[in-house]
Order: sequence, then C-alpha cells, then structure tokens
Amino acid sequence: METNPTVAQMTDEELVQNIVKGNNILLFEEIYDRYSKAIYNKCRSFSKSNVEAEDLTQDVFLLLFVKLGSFKGRSKFSSWVYSFTYNFCVNYVNRNKARKISDKSDPISNTSEKVSNDVDDDSLFEMRFVKFKKALQLISPEDKTILLLKYQDNVSIKELTILMKVSESAVKMRLKRAKTRILEIYNKLP
Repeated sequence: METNPTVAQMTDEELVQNIVKGNNILLFEEIYDRYSKAIYNKCRSFSKSNVEAEDLTQDVFLLLFVKLGSFKGRSKFSSWVYSFTYNFCVNYVNRNKARKISDKSDPISNTSEKVSNDVDDDSLFEMRFVKFKKALQLISPEDKTILLLKYQDNVSIKELTILMKVSESAVKMRLKRAKTRILEIYNKLP
C-alpha cells in the first residue's frame, strides 16, 4: 500500500473534495485519524459505557462517509463534523425509548430563586465540574447539543446559524433557554 505523503498536509476541505470525487476510503482514513478521538468523546457524553460510545463512533463514521458529499463548506469542516455527531447522538437517544432522557425539573414557571432570567456566561463557568456534568446529563439532548457546541467546541453564533438552519436571534434564544434550564437543574442538585 503506497501512501501519498501530501495526504497529511491536505486541509480537511481538500480531503473531503478528493474523497467525494473518488469515493476514496484510503483518504477517508485520514479524516478518521483526525477526528476519531473527538467524535468518540462526543459520543461518550451521550452514552452509558465505553463500548456503546465506540459503537456510536463507528456508526457516526459510517454515516459520515455516506453523507460526506452533503458538506457544502459554509462552515468549518470540524464544526460540521461535530454538529453531525451531535445530531446523530441526539437522534440515537430520542430513538431509544428506554434511554430517553426525561426532564426531572419543575416547569420554568416554578424556577428556584437562585435562577435569574438573564444567565450570564460567567455563571455557567463558576459551577463545580462534577455537579455541572450531572446537570448536563439531565437536560434535553437538544439543549446539551447547543451548549456543548458553543462552549466546549467554541462554535461561533454565525456558524451555529448555518449548522442549525435558524436565524441568529433564534440561536441566541435557544442558548439563553438552554443556559437557564441547566442552571435551574444545577441549582436543584445536592
């Protein structure tokens, strides 16, 4: 097997173009090498075990290979891959009725006094990590997705509008609501 020494130097976008043009699995291995750890970590946050996360990771890559041609280059490839992974995991959680995440919090109208209507970013980062991680598991997959894309993967508001196919104001409102929900749940945890 002869490898092209320039493959490692190709940008993600160049790789995608060449993979789509030639359906080249060998080039796709480079995408796998670049993103397997990150995709596994994303899948792990939606799964209950390492084995399940590994299965989800393989499923994501299989579907990613099939759907690679739908990448249009309107956002960074890495953002597209992370969004693709999140959407896949959200769909997985929603499909699996036994694992469906339930919202165990009270309706927003009965929120604790600790939660303000205007949640600033600093409040999110002040939370203790373990308690925050537990709260993150209790919110809806959709809320979890937007929070992780924004704050873990540093996806910009502009890129989120493209990935989510909604307006900038809709992205900001969804972020605000997700932050309010996670803070509400966080404040109720022991």
